[in-house]
Amino acid sequence: MKKIALIPIDNRPICYDLVKDILGQDTSLKLFMPENRFLGGLIQPCNIDEIYNFLNNLDHVDILVIALDTIAYGGLVSSRRCNDSYEEIKKRLEKFKEVISQKADKVLAFSSIMRISNNNINEEEKEYWSKWGKRIFEFSYYQHKSRKDKSYNCVYNQVPQEILDDYLNTRNRNFKINEMYLDWLEDKTLDMLVFSKDDTGKYGLNVEEAEKLEEKIIKRNLKAKVKTGADEIPLSLLANGLLDNENIKIKVNYAYPKSVDKISKYEDISVKDCTEGQIELAGCKVVQDNEDLNLFVNNFEFDQGDLVLGDLINSSKNPKSYDLNKPYFIADINNANGADNGLIKMLLENKIDKNLYSYCGYNTSANTLGCAILSATVKFLATKNNSYNDNAFKKLMFIRLLDDWAYQANIRKFVRESAPNFLDALKEKSEEFKQYEQKIANFLDFKYNKIDYSLPWDRSFEVRINVESL
Repeated sequence: MKKIALIPIDNRPICYDLVKDILGQDTSLKLFMPENRFLGGLIQPCNIDEIYNFLNNLDHVDILVIALDTIAYGGLVSSRRCNDSYEEIKKRLEKFKEVISQKADKVLAFSSIMRISNNNINEEEKEYWSKWGKRIFEFSYYQHKSRKDKSYNCVYNQVPQEILDDYLNTRNRNFKINEMYLDWLEDKTLDMLVFSKDDTGKYGLNVEEAEKLEEKIIKRNLKAKVKTGADEIPLSLLANGLLDNENIKIKVNYAYPKSVDKISKYEDISVKDCTEGQIELAGCKVVQDNEDLNLFVNNFEFDQGDLVLGDLINSSKNPKSYDLNKPYFIADINNANGADNGLIKMLLENKIDKNLYSYCGYNTSANTLGCAILSATVKFLATKNNSYNDNAFKKLMFIRLLDDWAYQANIRKFVRESAPNFLDALKEKSEEFKQYEQKIANFLDFKYNKIDYSLPWDRSFEVRINVESL
């Protein structure tokens, strides 16, 4: 029995429930996490004392994956809102550091580079973002561009000084904390460290910080990476820890091979670099032949759709048209924020193929790839070690298709446009959900007793799907 512990970045289903569902495919794995109620949410930061108690009372495990934002600030959202000083946060982290290295054979950690959203929505930011968010983004963009491109000289600022000072102080504090984690890596408190950057672009203070961290990593020859993405990072680290230097060889098949250099929405690297980077981070290897697994990337030919913006693209590419006679899995990135209806229609025409090892079409391209890779990795290892639970795999796929296809690609639009009565709108769609449930269950040959839907952050983005299987 391999013991794994995870301190998630917050209490969203994609950060908490999904990990349990994925690892449940392998009966030889035992997962430990803090109780969900102690983790941070959209408004409330996590109970840091309870997270410390969880870690302090944890028996020795094989793998420990830590969201450093949780123990430093109270969670991902709180990392942007928290007003604690650098000294207060450092003192808190030093208390955690004393116990971290005693708790696991291998400690893998990740921390975010504070994002800069190009909008005036303060849902996950400080209050002033509702008025000054886009102006702060512009300031960040042009400041970095001026320093990066010497032929460009523009000091662009329309943000009140006191607001700008507060924002920059928060950024500088978080950057200093990230620098401190490099010391943890050097003194062997951590075995591996990832800095994540999401909602990014070509220029910005976040991009500049990423460049500085990469320079320090190279100069000090540390086992750390800067990766585009966020929610999928713990999934990739879990895969890396489970593989333990045993490479799974993955052959990548693209729906549109000539379009792999295009950049997905909310990201700053090409589809090809994103795909291969996620495979590498998971401890797997990209190959051209003699593969263990085939990855079908349902990419986009011209521009990626975005279901949140109502820009729905339906592909006509079928993964079964490729030579997938070996185990394969699907990363559906034709659209951001949900599945490709055309692809799912073709997939569900017949019963599930025994060689299908995972499917994901969640949020960004990096999110989707990280989820799909860990899911396929766990099934591959479980099958190899005779510890595979087929019903758990079907439950995992049932939830992913309900979430990524039924909800995100189709039902969410109605829920989102019903603001602020999200939950009432979700309940209105109960009969439509049942139609999707039946189609997916028939495809998977999955038997279930009860399904509950909820919106844990009281917004349309994330739905919690509790499934009681027979």
